[in-house]
Amino acid sequence: MYIVSGSNSEKIEATSFTELDITENKIEELLRKNIEMICDEEESMLVVGQQVRNASNGRSDLTAVDNNGNIVLIEIKRDRKDIENRKEAFEFQAIRYAASYATIADTEDLVNKIYGPYVEKYRDEFDHPSLTSSELATRILNDFLAINNVIDQFNKKQKIVLVASDFDEQTLSAVAWLNDSGVDISCFKLTPYKIQDSLVFNITKILPLNEYTDYYVNFLDKNIPAKKQKTGLTKRVLPKIDAMLEWGVVKPGDTIRAKDRTEKAILLENGLVDYNGETLSMQKWLKGLYGWSSIQTYVFAVREETGETLAEIRSKYMEELSQNKI
Repeated sequence: MYIVSGSNSEKIEATSFTELDITENKIEELLRKNIEMICDEEESMLVVGQQVRNASNGRSDLTAVDNNGNIVLIEIKRDRKDIENRKEAFEFQAIRYAASYATIADTEDLVNKIYGPYVEKYRDEFDHPSLTSSELATRILNDFLAINNVIDQFNKKQKIVLVASDFDEQTLSAVAWLNDSGVDISCFKLTPYKIQDSLVFNITKILPLNEYTDYYVNFLDKNIPAKKQKTGLTKRVLPKIDAMLEWGVVKPGDTIRAKDRTEKAILLENGLVDYNGETLSMQKWLKGLYGWSSIQTYVFAVREETGETLAEIRSKYMEELSQNKI
């Protein structure tokens, strides 16, 4: 990472959470309040639990439900050394926790065991004081599943997300193999940089990849060249609003309405929106309206002039582009 001033540049070296004296608890709290850091505008996620204890007295860091109805287990380690010094492998611990979540029978079970106590703990972050924590948790969870049309898909699968500032090769090798074997497990690398008085994160999803053998540890011959990674469009590299503005499929001044809501905002030339005089990202605006931890921006943002979601507009343009119609 470089800071550029005029024609001069200054290289900023990455640091570590240990050097910054940032604990796992602080990272956990940062992600709890800003879960979009490890998803993106193509996903909706609802944080439903923190430090959840299972039957074996293990504690999972964060628990969420995604827009596919999956229960998501999020495990956090500060640095590579913390992963390597563990008696139990990082990924195996997460698998055990995820296996315990597979026993959650239905939404009522999740509310009783996890989400209700979570809402009670952070009651000041929620509205509707006349409702009990369990009643409020039930309402939010059921609304989230209903709007995403996944009521019948609740907890059919479990998903694992591992977060650290760096990963060791053994963990990456294991996660790559698990992904290739059908287990939904991801690795996010949070690299911290100290720039004057500010802390900056470079966040990279390093697994899964299109070609998992890139990360397999070969114990027979370490000099065997890695296979070239396949290329292709994945949902995490879909074009964003800046590209859509450049294409001209949306324009500054367009009215953006929240899906199935009456609230509206005005699209700005930098891709942000103006909502009641406040300049916000669409993710932050929509997240606040729906009360979720993160939201599928392009699914829930509707261009008022045409009645199409941004996802529909983008998909239509890309399809026409692929057919050489543009």
